[in-house]
Amino acid sequence: MPLQKELRTYRILIVDDEEGIRFGLKNILIRSGYESFEAETGEKALEIIRKSEIDLVLLDIKLKHISGLELLSQIRNVSPDIPVIIVTGYGTIDSAVDAMQRGACDYILKPIEKKQILHAIQRAAGWKKIEDENYMLKDELSKQHDPHALIARGEEMKGIITLADQIKNSDCNVLISGETGSGKEVVAEYIHSTGNRKDKNFVTVNCASLSEDLLSSELFGHVKGSFTGAVEHKLGKCDLAHEGTLFLDEIGEMPISIQVKLLRIIDEKCFERVGGVKKIHTDIRLIAATNRNLEEMVEQGLFREDLYYRIHVIRLHIPPLRERTDDIIALAQHYLNQYTKRYRKQISGFSDEAVMQLKSYPWPGNVRELKNIMHRAVLLSPEEIIGIQDIAFSASPCPEKSSPAETGTLKDRLEPVIARYEAGIISDALQKHEGNKSRAARELGITRQTLLAKLRQFSNS
Repeated sequence: MPLQKELRTYRILIVDDEEGIRFGLKNILIRSGYESFEAETGEKALEIIRKSEIDLVLLDIKLKHISGLELLSQIRNVSPDIPVIIVTGYGTIDSAVDAMQRGACDYILKPIEKKQILHAIQRAAGWKKIEDENYMLKDELSKQHDPHALIARGEEMKGIITLADQIKNSDCNVLISGETGSGKEVVAEYIHSTGNRKDKNFVTVNCASLSEDLLSSELFGHVKGSFTGAVEHKLGKCDLAHEGTLFLDEIGEMPISIQVKLLRIIDEKCFERVGGVKKIHTDIRLIAATNRNLEEMVEQGLFREDLYYRIHVIRLHIPPLRERTDDIIALAQHYLNQYTKRYRKQISGFSDEAVMQLKSYPWPGNVRELKNIMHRAVLLSPEEIIGIQDIAFSASPCPEKSSPAETGTLKDRLEPVIARYEAGIISDALQKHEGNKSRAARELGITRQTLLAKLRQFSNS
């Protein structure tokens, strides 16, 4: 008996470039009471997913213009809740593992048996039901505690939140300025996650991290053969951000040639892929961020004046953390709670000396630096309270720990310095692997037992 979705027939999308396979699967689905959709290309599949309420996708790994695994990742970005079953005649253990890591819920080898595919659909539907129930529970919990709430104790940040709340349901472009690490992306995520586009994608592009050609391809996608290495069609971030939000971080680093293309998206709501001629329409809410003075860049001819005024409809300036002393301890406690929960440690707060140190530090790395310091403190502290000895500032370490001892043998003077560097390296590895000691030990080339011994040593020193 076919599954029902809100009193309608369960809808399944078949993505395969072989017409015979699509025909066979379609017959199986229709005879079993399902509604069937077909796509022979990745672009067509994403178009159907955007326009129709698809409940499940049957996806072939071998497609003509794009890898099925790459398309799987794009499907997860566009609609993360749709169950995807991989169907392939080229099955390997590696491809199966890769598919599951990218979010597939099942993996079936060709030739396809009717009983096998129907059982897989039933399993996927059961998995989706559990996901829906979890979503409802999270939604109910979010009404009691907003996970996207910004932490603001000072009047300036409260004013920024008030303005963000006023514009979150509009489509106006927003420019967020502030120093590196001050929380510009957090504010952008807040606007998206609390506004009327919250159920769509929030897509981030760092304009400073890519070359001109790569940035153009990343934003707009490219067609096969458009440049050396373009061996298949690729969708861009503008595709993934359709009906959602595109966050352009460090927009001041965007080359002039790409600024012209961005203007077209803002004015005409369309773009063309690199090497393509087809006009692609898109509905994007644009939020840009910069740590540079765009007004000066306009005067110097480094940033287009017309683009500046297009993105500067609403301006939010995030003050540096050193000017937000009322927020420092609240943010520190927030990250302390976050990391104690992740690592299952019993740390409740800070000593008076630690609070004074946190408030007096100039925070050159802003909120990002505070987050990293709290991460390290929770990882390495053996106590139930974070003390001054647990806080390691990068720019201004505690005087008694900043240099070797002035007396003693060379070995005596070097040992504490080496131990501090060793603790920092181990802490960074643990952060990278989210506290997984086995993976951190493998990266460092030591055994897990050695890593545990060193952690005990650091805790007791």
